[in-house]
Amino acid sequence: MKFQQWNPAPSRPDDAARLMDAGYPYLVSSVLASRGISDPAAASEFLLCDHRLHHSPLLMADMDKAAERVSRAIADGEKIAVYGDYDVDGITATVILVDYLKSRGADVLHYIPRRIEDGYGLNPDAIDALYQQGVRLMVTVDCGITGVEEVAYAASLGMDTVVTDHHECKDELPAAVAVVDPHRPDCPYPFKHLAGCGVALKLVLALGGPDREEALFSRYCTLAAIGTVADVMQMSDENRTIVSRGLATIHHSDFIGLHALLHEAGLADRAITSVQIGFVLAPRINAAGRMGAANMAADLLLCDDPVQAEALARELCELNRERQSVEQGIYSQALAMIDELPEDQRSALVLSDDTWHQGVVGIVASRLSEKFSCPSFMIHLNGSVGKGSCRSWGGFNLFAALEACSDLLLGFGGHELAAGFTIEAENIPAFRKRINQFAREYRGGQTPVSCLDVDVVIGQPGRVTLEEVEALDALEPYGAGNLRPVFCLLGATLEHSQNVGQNRHLKLRLSKGSAQFDGIFFSATAESCGCPPGSRVDAAFYLQINEFRGNRDIQLQLVDLRPSLTPSGREEESLQLLERCLTGGQVLPKEAMRLIPSREQFVRLWRALQKTVPPDGLTTPYLPLLRMLASALGGTDAFLRSALCLEIFAERGLLSQSRCGDEITVLLTNRGIKVDLEESPYLRRLRDILDQPHRGGGAL
Repeated sequence: MKFQQWNPAPSRPDDAARLMDAGYPYLVSSVLASRGISDPAAASEFLLCDHRLHHSPLLMADMDKAAERVSRAIADGEKIAVYGDYDVDGITATVILVDYLKSRGADVLHYIPRRIEDGYGLNPDAIDALYQQGVRLMVTVDCGITGVEEVAYAASLGMDTVVTDHHECKDELPAAVAVVDPHRPDCPYPFKHLAGCGVALKLVLALGGPDREEALFSRYCTLAAIGTVADVMQMSDENRTIVSRGLATIHHSDFIGLHALLHEAGLADRAITSVQIGFVLAPRINAAGRMGAANMAADLLLCDDPVQAEALARELCELNRERQSVEQGIYSQALAMIDELPEDQRSALVLSDDTWHQGVVGIVASRLSEKFSCPSFMIHLNGSVGKGSCRSWGGFNLFAALEACSDLLLGFGGHELAAGFTIEAENIPAFRKRINQFAREYRGGQTPVSCLDVDVVIGQPGRVTLEEVEALDALEPYGAGNLRPVFCLLGATLEHSQNVGQNRHLKLRLSKGSAQFDGIFFSATAESCGCPPGSRVDAAFYLQINEFRGNRDIQLQLVDLRPSLTPSGREEESLQLLERCLTGGQVLPKEAMRLIPSREQFVRLWRALQKTVPPDGLTTPYLPLLRMLASALGGTDAFLRSALCLEIFAERGLLSQSRCGDEITVLLTNRGIKVDLEESPYLRRLRDILDQPHRGGGAL
């Protein structure tokens, strides 16, 4: 079980039925209803993806100044440097602006800092190098908003700077010729959630003017879509327009390098969705920056030689495989460290090591945040200084948290979901203590619990057809604010499972009623999932189409799998009978016979509890515990008798138990002392119902 708690959205069958009556498919209607969209008009508005941008770029503060200064540099033949960032957003933003400036005949070069050697953002050494190359105008993309000192230094050399960024602003803005960032407090731009590539695109549109806006958007929308999805931006308003149009036209892109990468990644002949961008394409572009070769990705996307593009695409994919190997090693080390952390240091994970690859710690932080449901801070140590990457969880604002710890940091930047920082190694213990206190206060003192939000509990599995799953594409593009929907089946049967992919993944088949589904559970194995074939399970998953050798079939991409917390019909009937027995309700003689365990069954169940419950007690889901005990008990009505045995043991003082929601906490309180179970009022009443004489010999 990957998540401790599943949170199904409230069921709204009437709203779903209203949408289906209007012609929307079953699955689409169920998802929309779960997200509060209750009538056809609202559904139509939500699903509509406009293919035009409606906010003028000149609504952004300083955009007119930025466009004027860049246009003057083009006209005067000044050398321009586009200063980007090493992630997918920064790389695509760099390519968009460089390609446009080249099309205007500008004397332009690009500079993307090396993650390890240069770090994030502007740095004086790079500015010096650019100045020595004759650069007199530097345009930043996806960075620069916190570079107050660096912009001042560039000005002291005689170099102008135009800042374009989308990260949170500090109180003091750089004294640049123009500072374009929708997060500026005085910026009237109506949509605040553009990615860095989106802001760069807006600068290009401002430079081109209204007459060329459609042509320029058509050329650059795919690159902007890739950067927007990769940076996990809010998928609404202009971002939805950028991504939907970019995905629709990706196979018609003018960028040769992009086609080479699609081919190398196995996506050349497939429909591309935000899922493929996020999990296949973006990691390959990101790998270049993470492994210290961000220029390779930019060179690929700017490449106009098909042979060179093919070679660069192959090299990029090889870098990604190397990144995956390094990432897994760091992740394993981090898990071992977390096992040793005291409870007061688990509200926010702060880990450091001098052997970690600085370019990979951020993606490991993302995995840790998801696994442990808390913000994670991973620090690469180099001598006395650490460079950290952090990722948020559950709405925790990283930027605000780092601001609260700014006196302990050498510097920081980013936004509420992802950020970076530098810190003296000696300050890490104090930082860990303060950031955990900040996280505890944010949570109101609650212990982190890993939670999975479920959009739709599928009540009619027979209606999940190939056509229904294909229709889910109407919900694209996915991203923050419009997440890929998670479905679940409750009380399914795990027909079979087997490890695949060198025992790293789990292939399985589920059934419920007459419906059967094949599934894949990445990074899980038959041994780790805790659900043997034949068991009753709850499964949470994404729905997708698996294409193999010309065949197209439904596949469940598992998000989580657990022993079912919903009773079967027979289990429900048994629990109702138990409740009547415990509360003095009517129990028929034939029902009493089903309830009463034999002495041997009492002994078996007690021994099973001794093996299962540790000395400090056990908190576990109630129904799976009863099923496990029933398998140890054996015989007819084992589930029912296991439930009664627990109650009798508790009443006789052999154990204490408490129920909270789906979970039960059990503590064995009387180990080694014999107790006369026949004195239990539950057993005595059942014996009376059967009108049998009292029998001894029921002691443990």
